[in-house]
Amino acid sequence: MSKAGRKPLATPNRNLPVIVGLALGSLALFALAAWTLKPGTTYGESNEPVVINGTAVPPVPALVVERVAAGEKLYTQYCAACHGAQLEGAPNWKQPLPTGSYPPPPHDTSGHTWHHPDAQLLQITANGGDPAYNGTMPGFSTILTVDQMSTIFDFIKSHWGREEREYQWWISVTAAGR
Repeated sequence: MSKAGRKPLATPNRNLPVIVGLALGSLALFALAAWTLKPGTTYGESNEPVVINGTAVPPVPALVVERVAAGEKLYTQYCAACHGAQLEGAPNWKQPLPTGSYPPPPHDTSGHTWHHPDAQLLQITANGGDPAYNGTMPGFSTILTVDQMSTIFDFIKSHWGREEREYQWWISVTAAGR
C-alpha cells in the first residue's frame, strides 16, 4: 500500500497536553492525599498538621464502630423510609417532581452528600430541606440531638470510599474556616 493510501495510526488530539496535565495533576493530588490524609498519620516530629492552600488540616478522623452501629439504627428509624435502606435514594432523584421539589437523594457514593461539609449536613438534617430549593425534608432538631445526627453521618460515611471520605473531610475543615 502506498504511503498516501495508509490510514494514520491515531488522529492527533489538540487537547492531549491539557489531558496529560490534568492527569498528572490529579495523580499528584492523589499521591499527596494518600500520604497526608491517612487517619492516625503523624506529620514530622512536631505532629503539626499539614497545611493545604493555607489551611492547617488534621488527619481524617477514624470512624468509631460503636458510633457507626448507633447511627445505623437511627438511620433505619428516621431516614431509610425516604433515602433507602441501602442509602440508594429515591428513583430518579435528579428529576424534579411536579411540585418542583426533588425526591430524596442517595447518601452512598452515587449521590452528592459527600460534596457537602458536616456543618451544612447538620443544618439540613436539623432544620429540614431548604425552601429556596423547594426542599421538603422535615427537620429533626426536635427529635434528634446533634450527637445523634452526627452518628447518622458516621454511618453514612462508613459507606463511602476513601476518596469521598477524604474530600468530604477536607471540605468540612476548610468550610469551617470561612
